[in-house]
Amino acid sequence: MSKNFELMQNLGKERDMFQTSIESLSVAAAPAAVTASMAEPKPPVDLKPLALKMEDGQRDEIFKLVQRVFFAPGHDGSRLVVVSATEAGNGGSWICARMGEVLASQTSGTVCLVDANLRSPGLHAQFEVPNHYGLSDCLQTYEPVRGFVTQLSRSNLWLMSCGSETQKSHALLGSERMRSLLPELQREFDYVLVDAPPMRPGDDTIALSRYAEGVVLVLRANSSRRETAKQAVHDLAVANVRLLGAVLNHRTFPVPEKIYKKL
Repeated sequence: MSKNFELMQNLGKERDMFQTSIESLSVAAAPAAVTASMAEPKPPVDLKPLALKMEDGQRDEIFKLVQRVFFAPGHDGSRLVVVSATEAGNGGSWICARMGEVLASQTSGTVCLVDANLRSPGLHAQFEVPNHYGLSDCLQTYEPVRGFVTQLSRSNLWLMSCGSETQKSHALLGSERMRSLLPELQREFDYVLVDAPPMRPGDDTIALSRYAEGVVLVLRANSSRRETAKQAVHDLAVANVRLLGAVLNHRTFPVPEKIYKKL
């Protein structure tokens, strides 16, 4: 299935792209300063080829997303970001992995990807590395986080995989140790991207998001429904969590030019 996707600053403008209309759904949290054109000089580009294979259109959209979330003019940019899908199967891990590698190619700072989807981990598979001794193990100790991360395709790109299977995954994500781990990761790495479980009202994804600069929401074309997307945006607003942007993934049809220019 195609992995094409589009960025959306206002989900209501893309109502015709979904199986069920999402009219009246507005993402007011998307910053007005975030635009496709970058007035300020872009960060240095690492000319080393990207390890994760993407089509030209996919790569261009990922670059746009990374620029908007991390390097938008007018503010310092985000340092800790949660990526979450509205439903399972939307491709949240795919988006998170490619955001991480493109970000690492655009900055000399260190980037760490964290697989917090303890029930259905996927980040390690994106990079074809073992899921061994990661987040779940770290949450059960107070050892330094550097002992639980693996270097990936670039010297500044790291992964904290899901780790060992555990029956206490729900309790671990909501634990005091998880809350203390996020600031620790920020001290160790310049950028942290958390691949979170799909959003559900009152779950740990919302709790994790409160400690981040914001959330990138992943929806799936021809699948994500109006009610689910609207509920996700509402839950983030109630929790006072900033919505940095939304991604319409698995798009297999063209986007009208007049809509694309508004992204």
